[in-house]
Parts: sequence; C-alpha cells; structure tokens
Amino acid sequence: MATLIRGKISNKITNAANTMSNKSQAKVSGMFARMGFQAATDEEGLGFAACDDLDYDHRQGLQMDIMKNEEMGGGEGSGDMGGDGTMDGDSHYQRDGTGPPPSSSKDGGLCAELAASDKPKITAWEAGWNVTNAIQGMFVLGLPYAILHGGYLGLFLIIFAAVVCCYTGKILIACLYEENEDGQLVRVRDSYVDIANACCAPRFPTLGGRVVNVAQIIELVMTCILYVVVSGNLMYNSFPTLPVSQRSWAIIATAVLLPCAFLKNLKAVSKFSLLCTLAHFVINVLVIAYCLSRARDWAWDKVKFYIDVKKFPISIGIIVFSYTSQIFLPSLEGNMQNPGEFHCMMNWTHIAACILKGLFALVAYLTWADATKEVITDNLPGGIRAVVNLFLVAKALLSYPLPFFAAVEVLEKSFFQDGGRAVFPDCYGGDGRLKSWGLSLRCALVVFTMFMAIYVPHFALLMGLTGSLTGAGLCFLLPSLFHLRLQWRQLQWHQVFFDVAIFVIGGICSISGFIHSLEGLIEAYRYNIED
Repeated sequence: MATLIRGKISNKITNAANTMSNKSQAKVSGMFARMGFQAATDEEGLGFAACDDLDYDHRQGLQMDIMKNEEMGGGEGSGDMGGDGTMDGDSHYQRDGTGPPPSSSKDGGLCAELAASDKPKITAWEAGWNVTNAIQGMFVLGLPYAILHGGYLGLFLIIFAAVVCCYTGKILIACLYEENEDGQLVRVRDSYVDIANACCAPRFPTLGGRVVNVAQIIELVMTCILYVVVSGNLMYNSFPTLPVSQRSWAIIATAVLLPCAFLKNLKAVSKFSLLCTLAHFVINVLVIAYCLSRARDWAWDKVKFYIDVKKFPISIGIIVFSYTSQIFLPSLEGNMQNPGEFHCMMNWTHIAACILKGLFALVAYLTWADATKEVITDNLPGGIRAVVNLFLVAKALLSYPLPFFAAVEVLEKSFFQDGGRAVFPDCYGGDGRLKSWGLSLRCALVVFTMFMAIYVPHFALLMGLTGSLTGAGLCFLLPSLFHLRLQWRQLQWHQVFFDVAIFVIGGICSISGFIHSLEGLIEAYRYNIED
C-alpha cells in the first residue's frame, strides 16, 4: 500500500515538473521572440506547450492501444493509419485556426485528392501567359498618354509599378500558406477572400471577404467593359467612312463575346491568353516599326521633368491598372502543376512587361509628342491604323474571357456555391453541368458590360478611375496590409518597412487618382466630350 502511494506521489511530482519545464521553455521562447530569434509570444508558447502535452498524452495512449492490439493478435490492419497516410494522433496546430476542416470520414480526404487530381493543371509557361496577358494587355495603349502628362516621372512609375506589383503578388501568395509543426509550408487558404477573412477573424470572420469580393467584381467587370469600349473605339476609327457608330461596333463585339458564357475551366482560357500574347507581339512590332521610321523627328525636348498636377494622377491610375493581376494569382498558383515555380514566373513576366511597356510608351510619345491621344493607335495613318486596330480588336476579344471567367467564379462562389450561406440555389446540377438559368445569368453579365461600354465610352478616364479605385487597393493596399497581419512574426525589419511604405504610397495615389478621374468623367459629360 505504501509503495502504491509513493508511486502515485512520484508520478504527480514528475508531471508537475514536466509542466513547469514546458512553461519555462515557453517563456524563454517568448523572450527570444521579442529579440527576433523566434516567431512566438508568451501566450502562443504556453498554448503550443499545452498542445504538445495533450499530443504527447494522446500518442502514449495510442501506443498503448496498439501494443494491446498486437498482444491480442490484432496488430495487422489495426487501423492506426488515417485515410491520408498519417497517424490519427498527428495534429497540426496553426496560429490563426484557419486550417482546412477535418474530413467527416477517412475516405473523404482520398475523395478530395482524387477530385483535385481530375482538375486540369497548368504549367508555369501557361500561368506566365495568363499573367502576361493581364499585365501586358490592351491597356498598354494608354501608357504614352501617361508619359504625356508625367514625362520622365511617368517612365519611372512604369518601372516602380512593375517592381511593387511583382512583390505584392508574391506576398499575397505567401499569405495562402502557414507552417505546420514540422516547419513545412502548408496551403491553408485558397483565394484572396480566404486571406481577407483570416485577417478579420475572429471578430468579423466574413467582413474582409465581402470587401475583397466587391473590389474583385468591380475590377473584373470594369476590365471586361474596357475591352468592349476599346473594341468599339478601334473599329470606329479604323473604318470611319462606314455608317456604323462606335456604340454599334460595341454591340457587334458583344455578340462575338457571348460564347464566353460557356467557358468551363482555366485550361481553355490559357489557350486564348497564348493567342493574345502573339497578337500583342505583332501589334508592338508594327507600332514600334512605324515609330522607328520617324526617329529623325522624335521630340526629345518634349519629354519633361515636371508633371501636370491635374492630369498626372489619372496617369498613375492608368499605369497601376496596366499591372493588375493579383486577383488572378491565387487561382493561377493553385492550378499550377509545380507551385514552386511561381516566383520565377512572376519575375520574368514582370521584367518583360516593364521593359516592353517602357520602350513602347517612350517611343510612341517621342513620335507624336503633344498630339498623343488616349489610344495611341488613333495617331497612326489610315492604312497602318486599320491593320493594327484589327489585331488590337482581336486581342481585346481574346483577352475578354480571362476577367470574365474570374468574375463569374467570384459571383458563383459568393451567391450560388457558398454552402448554407448561399443567397441563391446552386447553379450547377448534380452531374456538374451548368443549369439553364445559370447560363442565362452569364449571358446577362456579357450584355451588362455592353450597356456600360455604350454609355461610358471614355477609355483613359475609365482606366484611370478603375486603377485608382480597385487597382491600387487590390495590388498595393490589401496585399501589404494582409502580409503584415498574417506574417508579422516572421517578417524582417526591411519587409515591414516595404509593406508600410507601399501601403502609404498606394493610399495617396489611390485617393488622388480617384478624385481627378472622377472630375474628368464629370467634365466629359458636362461638355459632351467624345473619347
């Protein structure tokens, strides 16, 4: 009896000593965290210590069960492995609790993996074509107009925006990942919305996602509208003798775009992006070749070091909007065959875009100087303009599917596929096919972009307004804010400085650009100025 009592007392003393040791280690970890050696606070260290104690007890109990099963001859196939090939006792703790929900059955994880494997994946090159199509798209046509009002500062901003957008794209993807207990990065979020919700949790778990959804929808739909606007503008200026107005050309372009409602996955969109890139290459070659033929007349003295205070904020919005791709990046990275190639893909796409945009904008402005128009191809002589504009219209129509597909995905997930929180019933049937009314809504979205293009036919002002309102928010403000919020304890001082600087500069540019673009639109309607 005395031996039993001594054994119990000894066990209690040992457990108490272990607990105190764990707490002491946690406090030391917290002290080193404040010195920058480890990303953990005192409270988190105590929480992890408690989790480790529970995990140790669970493993010990599990090991005893396994030993008993082996003694009883049930060692083979005793079911100690989960459906994902790990022990049931394994558990991964995450600081914000945003890890994927556990499967309701052991077969659930396997089914999810099989479903994911059936989804078509894209290579780094295909992802690069999509990003290139987004940042090296139609909106490069407005960059010479930005040089007109910004001079050399406009050129600097083209380079600066490329560097910043490349950086914010990378930190946005970093926010999708968390480290598990083994120090390995695990993708615990799937979209921009998931990142925003994680930042606002636990007080407002859905507020961030709603804000991002609204910004994404505005950005994507405005991009689609701009493609229709520029298609109508280019066709009208290519064939001015035909009795067809710019609005009528916009309606014709919309009729061509209606099949976009039948798009099913990103693989088909990537093929359009490749064709867009080829068309864009032909356009650049033709425009730059014409500009080089007039190199003797280049007006170097017209490139100024001062800026037009009233018009330059609009140019900032144009430059920023020409680099917007962040809303596509989580989906692209998640669909890549090798996500480890994402950073390399971002580097070469933005370097190429920066060089081509800078050269295109400078050479075009030097050729026409103060006569530079909002859409630079309108400066070309009649014959060349018609050929270039036809390529541009083809590029605009081929570029339309990417933002349209992304907008449809956001709308469907927000209103039709959000589990029990969906506002409307699922637009897909049990066999995965799109229901007829869901297809009708997609067609309605295409028609909506047509009506907006008809009633707001001002390409540069729309581009500047969208870039200032949602482009700066999604490319500068939110990625830097989310990075600070979710990765604060892993960041070095220079990363914190970059994030804060990007947030401040982006906020100033966004507010000033939005105000001046809005004033420009009001002035255009007041005096009935045509684009």
